[in-house]
Amino acid sequence: MARGLVFLAVAGVTWGTTGAAVDIVYRSSDLGPMAVSFWRYVSGLALLLAARALLPSRTTPSPRVPRRPLRGQRLLLLGGTGIGLAVFQTAYFGAVQQTGLAVGTIVTLGAGPVFTAVGGRLLLDERIGRGGVLAVCGALAGLAVLVLGDRTGSADPLGAGLALLSAAGYAVATLLARWTGRRGGGEDAYSLTMWSFGIGAAVLLPLAGAEGLLPHTAHPGRVLLLMAYVAAVTTALAYPLYFAGVAAVRAATAAVVMLIEPVSAAILAVALLGEHLTAATVAGTLLLLAAVAGLAVAESRLTRPRS
Repeated sequence: MARGLVFLAVAGVTWGTTGAAVDIVYRSSDLGPMAVSFWRYVSGLALLLAARALLPSRTTPSPRVPRRPLRGQRLLLLGGTGIGLAVFQTAYFGAVQQTGLAVGTIVTLGAGPVFTAVGGRLLLDERIGRGGVLAVCGALAGLAVLVLGDRTGSADPLGAGLALLSAAGYAVATLLARWTGRRGGGEDAYSLTMWSFGIGAAVLLPLAGAEGLLPHTAHPGRVLLLMAYVAAVTTALAYPLYFAGVAAVRAATAAVVMLIEPVSAAILAVALLGEHLTAATVAGTLLLLAAVAGLAVAESRLTRPRS
């Protein structure tokens, strides 16, 4: 569990820098969200394949994970996770481009656990409890304050909508992992990451091609360096750490630890990118983060063994 917490913390901190790096790419070139997502997945997959070839003993499946999951469940897990992550990342990058790093990240990471909790109740018959219901209502109130209470235009409705779409893609991938895991159709973290990247890249290729795969920029070195950072650190390193972390700790604990991501993204948005947090943004952010923490507390109470 201690190792899982460290994995999640590292993944959360590095993911918090993704939006800032991509925002600078937008400012330095004409690359769009589809192309950025495509190159992120292709580069991340290449790095993971190279690491597996060089270090085969470190990437073998865990003995806790079934080596031969049912074919249909495995196809559903891999395909659904790949498409879900493609929607998650591309819509998130679009939200950052449209409404800024702070608001885009906060809405995505605040709504993701809420969508997951509601989907788990509706599709997997998972209990939420009164505390969970209150947390969901608090998250909805936070979203309303964040978007409708902002009068300065910093919270763009289209950007918020893309952030919600991103959160839905995250929830789909998470719910699929839960569903297949219950039925013996799980996958080790490294393989799941590689398959998800490959499927996501295949889905995004025609869209990225239509948008423009190669950047036109006066700063090619800066764009290349930032994209290399996104591929190596926030993708090839962070995703396997995240999948391994959530396999080792409870979902409630993981949800709280991953609050590091929106907090670090908001700090970078203000300190590095010059974004301004209005009173509505701060209030909505606090409500969203409190709702995610409330969901974690509610889940821990529901899963606590009775004496």
